[in-house]
Amino acid sequence: MHRNARRDIIAANSLGFALYSGIFNPDTLPLNLARFIFLDPRSQEFFLEWNAVADDLAAALRVESGRSPNDRELNVLIGDLATGSVEFSTRWARHNVRHHRSARKTLHNALVGDIELTGDALELPGEDLTLIAYTAEPGSHAQEQLDFLASWNTSRRDPSETLSNDPADRSDQPR
Repeated sequence: MHRNARRDIIAANSLGFALYSGIFNPDTLPLNLARFIFLDPRSQEFFLEWNAVADDLAAALRVESGRSPNDRELNVLIGDLATGSVEFSTRWARHNVRHHRSARKTLHNALVGDIELTGDALELPGEDLTLIAYTAEPGSHAQEQLDFLASWNTSRRDPSETLSNDPADRSDQPR
């Protein structure tokens, strides 16, 4: 996945779309991760350690705000989050500043269930972009889940198809 400093996910590969199925697809990008986490109740089901993810995101936005205090879009985002989310405004008021390059996350995917991955961030100098790569321990259950998602993803006729959030629509059959 590629994201910018305001945490807009602007691109993902097909496995990224499969992993975040039901959250975003090629037609819904860019998706602002901060708005998703703090304003969309689905985020608390998707990120199993939601509090840690929310803490990290608020602290990362605080870093970016200090780095780019005149970024109008960032200031609008922070204002929207502060007025729309008590969870965000509480974290923002702590004044925590944290920038991390690697984090373990447990996500809930509609097809494979809970999956624990490591997300590594690589900033692309001069591009205002960050590349996020999710990996699993070799030979782990999470690696099997990623392999299954990759296989499932390649077996679909239309690569932009994603899983529905409606349990009645879920099937392990290709669509």
